[in-house]
Amino acid sequence: MIGHPFYILDEIDSTNNYAMQQVNSGQVTSGTAWFTSNQTAGKGTRGKQWLAQPGDISALTIALQPAMLPLSRQFMLSVAVALGTTDFFTSHAGDETIIKWPNDIYWRDRKAGGILIENVLRGNIWQYAIIGIGLNINQAAFPPELPNAVSLRQITGKTHQAANLAKELCTFLDKRIRQLQPANYETLLAEYTSRLFRWQQPGLYRKDGEIFEGIIRDVLPDGHLCLEKNGEILQLGFGEVEFIITR
Repeated sequence: MIGHPFYILDEIDSTNNYAMQQVNSGQVTSGTAWFTSNQTAGKGTRGKQWLAQPGDISALTIALQPAMLPLSRQFMLSVAVALGTTDFFTSHAGDETIIKWPNDIYWRDRKAGGILIENVLRGNIWQYAIIGIGLNINQAAFPPELPNAVSLRQITGKTHQAANLAKELCTFLDKRIRQLQPANYETLLAEYTSRLFRWQQPGLYRKDGEIFEGIIRDVLPDGHLCLEKNGEILQLGFGEVEFIITR
C-alpha cells in the first residue's frame, strides 16, 4: 500500500536521491514513502532544480515495485500518478486543477507542482519506480523568476499541515495505482487526456526555436503528445516542445 511505511525526515538534499539510496541498499518494501518539509536540493524534470520552501509538500517520494505493469507500459504509471495527484489537489483547490503534459500539476494557467519518476532497471526487469511529487502548499508568494507559480495557500487562503497532506496524497495515489490493470488502460488514458491543460484548445508552443499555434489532439499510449500544427499532427516526445504561457 502506498505510504506504508511513511517516514518524515528533518532535512534532506533530495528525497528522490535518498529513496534511490535506500532501494539500492535492498532495505525497502514497495510503497514506502519519505517526506520532508526541508528539502535543500530537490530535483525536477530534465535536470532542473525544484525550489522548495519549508512547509512544502514538494519533498514526497515513494518507492514502488511496478509489478502490475510491463516495462513497455511505463507511461501508464505516469498517468496514474498524475491522476492521483490531480484528484488530491482538486479535493482542496477545486475543479480548475488540471495536468500539463506530461507531468505538471496546474491550477488554471499556473503551476502548482510537478512529478518526477526515476526507474531502477536490472536488464529488462523494472525493479523499482522512484516517484517524486512536488506541490506548492504554503508559500504566500513566489520570486519574480517564477511568474506562473501558485500555492494551495494562495488558492484557499489557508495554511496547511504539509505532512498530513502528504499522507492524504498517498491515499489518492494508492487508489489510482490499484486501477493499473490492462482492462483499465484505455479508460485511464482517456481521463488523463481529458484533464490536460489546453486540451483541444489553441495555444502557443516553441519547438526548435520556432513559436507556433497548436492544438493538443491526443496522447499516445507511449506518452507522445499529438499536437496539431497547420493541419499537420506532430508526435512529440518529452522535452521536444515548450508551452508558451503569457500572463
